[in-house]
Amino acid sequence: MITEAFAKTFAQQWADSWNAHNLDLVLSHYADDFTIETPMAAKLLESSNGTVKGKESVRAYWAIGLERIPNLHFEVLDVLTGINSMTIYYINTATGRKSAENLFFNEEGKIHLAFVMYS
Repeated sequence: MITEAFAKTFAQQWADSWNAHNLDLVLSHYADDFTIETPMAAKLLESSNGTVKGKESVRAYWAIGLERIPNLHFEVLDVLTGINSMTIYYINTATGRKSAENLFFNEEGKIHLAFVMYS
C-alpha cells in the first residue's frame, strides 16, 4: 500500500535523480520489465507507438530526452496516492510543460508500469 509519506518522499527522490541527469539513479526505481506509455515516446521513437518496454530500451529512450533537453529540471507540484500506485504531477521548468506520471509498483516496490500525460 502506498502511503502519503512514502509518495511524497519517493516523488522528491525521483525528481532529484532526474534533476541530476543520472539515468542509473533514475532507473534504480524501476523493474527490469518496466513499461512506459507516453506521447513523448511516440514523438521521439516513431516506431514505438508511444510504448517502450524493458529497462534498457527505456534507458535509450530517456537518454535521447536528456540529450534534447540538457537543462531538464523537474519541480514536483503535487503527489496523489492509490493502493499500489501514485501520480506525480510536476513541471519541467526548462520547458514550462506540466506532466503527470501514473506509476504502478510491483511486489518488490519497483515501478513496473507508467502512463505519462502532458499539458
